[in-house]
Amino acid sequence: MSNPTEVVQQLYAAFGRGDIPAVLELVAGEVDWECVAPPSVAYAGRRRNREQVAAFFADIPKADAIRVFEPREFIAAGEHVTVLGWEESSALETGKDFASEWAHVFTVQDGRVTRWRGFLNTAARYGF
Repeated sequence: MSNPTEVVQQLYAAFGRGDIPAVLELVAGEVDWECVAPPSVAYAGRRRNREQVAAFFADIPKADAIRVFEPREFIAAGEHVTVLGWEESSALETGKDFASEWAHVFTVQDGRVTRWRGFLNTAARYGF
């Protein structure tokens, strides 16, 4: 069985190649998944199961055109993995380019993500 950091790295690798079914295989059937952002961001909010997490991933390209998405640092503490990264995107509703550092916090149990929190600089997304 993979350790939590390996599971998270596998998830990012699958996301990077656009393989959302492989991402979802690493997510528990019951999950606490939340992107902490204003409700105006299409992918913001909480999801509770794999189908809702699939909708989260379907909402991302409806809102943002991601050009660069880099997980840069993995910080592990038991079943918890915090990832610090960088993204460069365009917000589709405004057409504004933005760049933001981000933080993702995972809990991994039995080889699956059971909890995820995502944070990014939404002020940069809106051009503030």
